[in-house]
Amino acid sequence: MIYGVSITELSIIPDERGAIFHMLSSDDPVFKQFGEIYFSKVYPGIVKGWHIHRKITLNYAVPEGMIKLVLYDNRATSPTKGEIVELFIGEENYKLVTIPPNIWNGFRGVGTKVAIVANCATEPYDPKEIERTDPLGNEIPYDWRLKWK
Repeated sequence: MIYGVSITELSIIPDERGAIFHMLSSDDPVFKQFGEIYFSKVYPGIVKGWHIHRKITLNYAVPEGMIKLVLYDNRATSPTKGEIVELFIGEENYKLVTIPPNIWNGFRGVGTKVAIVANCATEPYDPKEIERTDPLGNEIPYDWRLKWK
């Protein structure tokens, strides 16, 4: 795993009326502070990435659909510099992924239905602290194409 990233098991509580999907509570060990919550819709096969936040910690959960979340560590002093991690998260593997600042990240919708990605960020969105790069043409050594394993 990339240094500073954490993965937390999340609970789903179903009953005859539907289900509750837990995400993050102020008394969870990974909770730092509240900045904003937003939801991102991603269609199957579509890549949203790459981006990096300079001061915001991200908390991703996917209550609907599935994504492949990819993280890349290029922090100069990190013990995991150069590492890439792929995580498949969503309704079939419901987790909270906490990503500290300065980790490149992006995701691709996988499966056959739209995915809803929830992010509880530690700061409100600030266009001055985010950097983006093309998911297909950049210096990050990652290929978003489907891998047949």
